[in-house]
Amino acid sequence: MKNLRSRFERFCFENRYRGIPNLMLYIAAGTAVVYLIGQMTGNYVLYSLLCFHREAILQGQIWRLFTYPLVYGTGNSNVLLIAISLFCYWSLGRAMENSWGTLKFNLFYFTGMVLMDVYCLIFGGQANVTYLNLSMFLGYATMYPDAHFLFFFIIPVKAWIFALINLVMVAIDFFSAPFPYNFFSLISLANYFLFFGADVANVLPVSWRINARRAGKRARNAASHTQHKTIPFDAGSYQASTAAPKAPYTHRCTVCGATDVSHPDLEFRYCSRCNGYYCYCENHISNHTHIQ
Repeated sequence: MKNLRSRFERFCFENRYRGIPNLMLYIAAGTAVVYLIGQMTGNYVLYSLLCFHREAILQGQIWRLFTYPLVYGTGNSNVLLIAISLFCYWSLGRAMENSWGTLKFNLFYFTGMVLMDVYCLIFGGQANVTYLNLSMFLGYATMYPDAHFLFFFIIPVKAWIFALINLVMVAIDFFSAPFPYNFFSLISLANYFLFFGADVANVLPVSWRINARRAGKRARNAASHTQHKTIPFDAGSYQASTAAPKAPYTHRCTVCGATDVSHPDLEFRYCSRCNGYYCYCENHISNHTHIQ
């Protein structure tokens, strides 16, 4: 399983520019258009034609399997809240796409969509974009657990706190709702668990901080036990050259030079847009010149 995931990650990296670029921009813009048409015309014919409807799909209206993400909110929804929500989801999707690449983010979003379609067609229920966007938010919180959101536009709250609150609500819904609707939230988040695997533990900040400290401790222990060897060479044949000792760290930022040993509290990631494997700390992963 680990080997299969490594191959998948390699495939996504090699084809990171394939797919639909700026996918969330198109979805957010399409959602805004559908909402504004409903507000201006006073009817919701377009809304009813795009939303998920099991009986209509079975009768041949298969476009509903792919258009329901464009249906967000109703006529009673506040236009300001709709605008803020769409801007937020577009920002989250853009950040994930910049980190993962276009192909992997497209697969992540469409996998969640297809899983919801299949489950609702088999067991019934109403597929909607709420849980699909929740899976995207959880993915962002897993990648950037220390990112801040302004609660009520005033109080800064870290992303992992919101992620845990949402997971608790999903758990409550699972145990309180009747079958088959109690599994709907889990199926909607299946793409999140499928793509992140063991990394879902990153929503607990203690997890990745402990792992970083352990990695730093192992690197320091390895460096302290390294024995320097004297290698004889023929000075008359080649000029003496000394090999640099192996760096006692796992990750090193290309911009500032910080490592997971010197700065164990920092998070390090590799940029998918640079031509090669270049590592950056959390302060420079989104603020650096891409190497081509």
